[in-house]
Amino acid sequence: MKEFDMKRHFLGKTTHGDRRRCRWRAWALAAFGAVLCAGGINQTAAFGQTDLKDLDARLGHSVGLSDLIEYAYHQNPLIVASKAAWRATAEEYRLVTGLPDPELSVTYFPEPIETRLGPQDWNAGLSQRIPFPGKLTKAGEVVEAKARIAKLGLDKTIRDIVMGITESFHELAYIRKAGQIAHQNLTLLEHLRKVSETAYAQDRAALLDMIKAQSQTGQLHYDILLLEDLERTESARLNGLLNRNPDAPIGELLPEANRPVVYSLTEMYDLAEANQEEIRMAEVGVDKAEKEIELARYENLPDFRVGIFYTGIGNPDVSSPPPDAGQDAVGVQAGVTIPLWFGKNQGRTARARAELKKASAVKDARINDTRTQIRSVYFRLENASRLMTLYGKDLLPQAAKAMEIAETWHRQGQSAFSDFVEAQSVWYNFQLAVARADADYGKYLARLERLVGRQVTRREAVKTEELRKEGK
Repeated sequence: MKEFDMKRHFLGKTTHGDRRRCRWRAWALAAFGAVLCAGGINQTAAFGQTDLKDLDARLGHSVGLSDLIEYAYHQNPLIVASKAAWRATAEEYRLVTGLPDPELSVTYFPEPIETRLGPQDWNAGLSQRIPFPGKLTKAGEVVEAKARIAKLGLDKTIRDIVMGITESFHELAYIRKAGQIAHQNLTLLEHLRKVSETAYAQDRAALLDMIKAQSQTGQLHYDILLLEDLERTESARLNGLLNRNPDAPIGELLPEANRPVVYSLTEMYDLAEANQEEIRMAEVGVDKAEKEIELARYENLPDFRVGIFYTGIGNPDVSSPPPDAGQDAVGVQAGVTIPLWFGKNQGRTARARAELKKASAVKDARINDTRTQIRSVYFRLENASRLMTLYGKDLLPQAAKAMEIAETWHRQGQSAFSDFVEAQSVWYNFQLAVARADADYGKYLARLERLVGRQVTRREAVKTEELRKEGK
């Protein structure tokens, strides 16, 4: 058995309705909806009700993939940060749709200004700037689009974490399975080594037979040490995704059945356009850019200002004051901004149009990149499936049969002892290959569902066109 083969085995191959221009609509964005998850795990009301301490204790005994995802949903700091970012964006709606703060000004004259009615001691004014009708509403629509992008960003973060946990789950399961296989084969090889040493002492076996059995035993000891280190490394990675101590125990992993993909490649391309968060974020980015063009047009329109002022007037120091002497003055103010600088106004619109062109190109690039990745991951998934069939149903049974035949022939003196050891080595490698292909299938399935944006092992009675409209 070659060390190259061992390393290859161990390290692996490796809802959107009609828009209403009302302020309450933004608050609907703050209502926490169902967050999409990948990997065949459905979220339930258990999220938010789970006792994390009990769940953490359960992770140290026996744990399923759903337990790990549930724990990460509550504890992973990237998810917590994405939730806070979404909330902050939703709160921005009140900032951009509210009127500017009114302005109060007070003037005191140390040396009063003399007027016909008397000295002007002080004055006070209160004014309010009023944007052109429709400007605040349009700014609110831009923020609505930003909030939808932030919500999709939260969904994307959750899917990324779910994919990472699923991959780590399957890799850890493989490492532990490979460790069990290695220990079982070590027990067998220890027996074979003793047999070969005894036979050599009795001149019934060649020196090469004894050396081969000893070298195979030494290689298995190395494999076991390597697997133990790999298990600790993968456990630390999984604990990192769960926001736990790197050395926190992870109990027995409950097996996950590998289910076949029920969609064709063309169907998955369409599903990805309707469901994948990055593509949906690009679509909303196009919508946001269109709203910003409309907002830029409003920015080129004048704003208004209305106000009231009050002036305090003292008694005049004259011998014959007028009848209305000392009477305070009250007045109203009105003003309008003049969008005089046409170059600046044109620049706003040109910038918004450039942003729209950029958003459209980003969307097209994301779609193309996603299709490429889906095709690549689908190939690897299918290849892992073929390898599971090849090794599990064909080569592994043949290797087991060949080992039995080699043992029988050796006892009958028809073959050398080294042939029996070689047959055992092939059987051991094929066992690892089956476990490796099974883990790779689970990992590539998680990546594929991350790219498609939904489960691909179960059909849902939802039309792709409806999903695409919902994602806009």
